[in-house]
Amino acid sequence: MLPEDKATLFLVATPIGNLSEISERALNVLKEVDVVACEDTRNSQKLLSHFDIHTKTISYHNFNERESSKGIISLLSEGKNVALISDAGYPLISDPGYLLVNEAVDNGFDVVTVSGPNAALNALVASGLAANHYLFYGFLNSKESQARKELQELRLFPYTMIFYEAPHRIEKTLKLALEVLGDRKACLARELTKLHEQYYRGRLSELCMLHDLKGEMVLLIEGCQEKEIPAEEELLDLIEGSVQDGNRVKDAVNEIAKKYGVSKNNLYNAYLKRKEG
Repeated sequence: MLPEDKATLFLVATPIGNLSEISERALNVLKEVDVVACEDTRNSQKLLSHFDIHTKTISYHNFNERESSKGIISLLSEGKNVALISDAGYPLISDPGYLLVNEAVDNGFDVVTVSGPNAALNALVASGLAANHYLFYGFLNSKESQARKELQELRLFPYTMIFYEAPHRIEKTLKLALEVLGDRKACLARELTKLHEQYYRGRLSELCMLHDLKGEMVLLIEGCQEKEIPAEEELLDLIEGSVQDGNRVKDAVNEIAKKYGVSKNNLYNAYLKRKEG
């Protein structure tokens, strides 16, 4: 039963593949709320119809998030309960919803999670990589130069890293990861909980031999196993990237020096020398 004293925004996790993953609680919430806000109403309607759910649906996606959030806050203000769902898995995890949740919290409404499947966690526990500590990164930037920069910043991260990737980009991403991170242990999981679910485990160099992969991908990469200090030129490149992002030189130098345990004075002088040369 839904709460009667206050309107609630429910964040409902939906199946990532196998429809039987959905919980009884999730089905009850989707039936009893006044409105279901969907990342893609056409896609979500298939799920709702399968379980004979006829709750009204509205659209909530990346391109109408700000305007739709206002509409949902108005519904909550009227005392209506709203469920937010994405196409698969949890809302907000590489999907829209952050803006809405913050506005709901700021306006004093209850925000409740209805648990369910998650591709990143499914892949992590079956990957064969360390799972006690990990970083969920989501999608790398679609521009190769930016993706390279993101991976460079993760080079010394000591724990398992989890990325989402689209099938048309996975081969390039694997090669870029091998180039930037080195030949680490990795796992590529595709089509999780679906009929053609597969796990590829090995080194990045081995995964780079895979071709014509289809379906949604989760890429897991072993964290850095050694305390490695990048070459001076790489440190200066990181400083330059930080400066280009709008940070002051001294702030960028301090951040990089602290992160890699090097002298900030030596690094600052080397940066000035490079700029002068």
